[in-house]
Amino acid sequence: MKAAVIGAGWAGLAASVALREAGAKVTVFEAGHTPGGRARRVFHDGFESPLDNGQHLLSGAYTHTLALMRRVGRNPDALLMRRSLRLASLDGRFRLSAPRLPAPLHMAVAILGARGLSWADRLATLRLMRGLRAMSWTPPRDWTVQQLLHYHAQSDALIRQVWEPLCLAALNTPVASASAGLFARVLRDSLAGRREDSDLLLPCTDLSALWPDAAARQVTMRYGSTVRQLRPAEDGIDINQERFDAAVLAVPPAFAARLLDAPLRAAGATGLLDALRAFDYLPIATLNLRLAGPWRLPEPMMMLREEPARGHVGQWLFDRAQLAGDALAGELAVVASAATSLADRNRQQAIEALIDQVAEQAAAHPQRLPPMPEVAAAELFIEKRATFAAVPGLTRPLNSTPWPTLALAGDWTDTGYPGVLEGAVRSGLEAARVLNPRAGD
Repeated sequence: MKAAVIGAGWAGLAASVALREAGAKVTVFEAGHTPGGRARRVFHDGFESPLDNGQHLLSGAYTHTLALMRRVGRNPDALLMRRSLRLASLDGRFRLSAPRLPAPLHMAVAILGARGLSWADRLATLRLMRGLRAMSWTPPRDWTVQQLLHYHAQSDALIRQVWEPLCLAALNTPVASASAGLFARVLRDSLAGRREDSDLLLPCTDLSALWPDAAARQVTMRYGSTVRQLRPAEDGIDINQERFDAAVLAVPPAFAARLLDAPLRAAGATGLLDALRAFDYLPIATLNLRLAGPWRLPEPMMMLREEPARGHVGQWLFDRAQLAGDALAGELAVVASAATSLADRNRQQAIEALIDQVAEQAAAHPQRLPPMPEVAAAELFIEKRATFAAVPGLTRPLNSTPWPTLALAGDWTDTGYPGVLEGAVRSGLEAARVLNPRAGD
């Protein structure tokens, strides 16, 4: 089979690996020049080592991603820092740590031992988990996360301190509008499965080096190549006037809709076209900071307390130097999900407010952290269409299309997950199976 993959993000590259393993000759079209899509390496003059266009976190439940890394010769144990679930705020007000006990006992002990939560809130958290089990982890399809939390009597303080940050991290959508079903799926897979499923996996290298680079070396890559013409048929598919036996379209849904507008209309598949156009999107902002000297955080990943009125909208802080194993450097990444306020704000003011948020909350830590060194370089990335808005009732397309020669891939397809890396990988693998049932065996 002569196969094409359009888009070298995590979904497209996962599809290319599976198709190549099944015997296909694979060509990947990528408009950019670096594999990884919205989770890729970028370079900046103020930083010696590569940055990522967005800081990402994996979990022990990302079984398909971890398996795929091994399939392309990358060792997750060497490239990811695995830590048992540990959430701690930079200001020291909150801490939750899961011991290495059998599941689900480890989560019960973690919740009951959480610092910064009242006993009423600890018990309410356990009731929520028990209530979700009773629902078979399937709340009503039209519920928001906020409705789910109120139904299970979660206090405003508990929502603000725990559930809102977790919902934003997992769904990039605020609790008031986020899908309860997708949130429940994330909680089920990460907190209610095997003990190791709740582990946090923090990349120790840039995201392209994690596995996309290795996957790209196994296929024919056409960087700087934008697909402008796509003509699917029963017996093949024409891409920019070049014939292929089959193709995976692994691009954002709006771009897929533009490419497939005429073919879908001709096939009478306007429902799929409508679904591709129905997505709304939310931004994620990542502020990378290079400090004038070393500065080590108590944890490689810490929670930040938000004060939107002051521009303190970061939710998570990553110690990139600690993750890279560099004790002589000071390098941080501040992440703000659903960062609509930052996208509309003066860039320099936004950077200064986030730096102030980190410095102020670090100064409040009970361990008396040394003052944060001066910032030597700062780079703010704002992915304006980072993920789809994970709202209730959203109809997400399947991988299949009206043509047996064309499959769709992306975290936005009907994976059962929100717009996360594991969803992208699973979608790519499933798209390959649509074209060749032997792919992925």
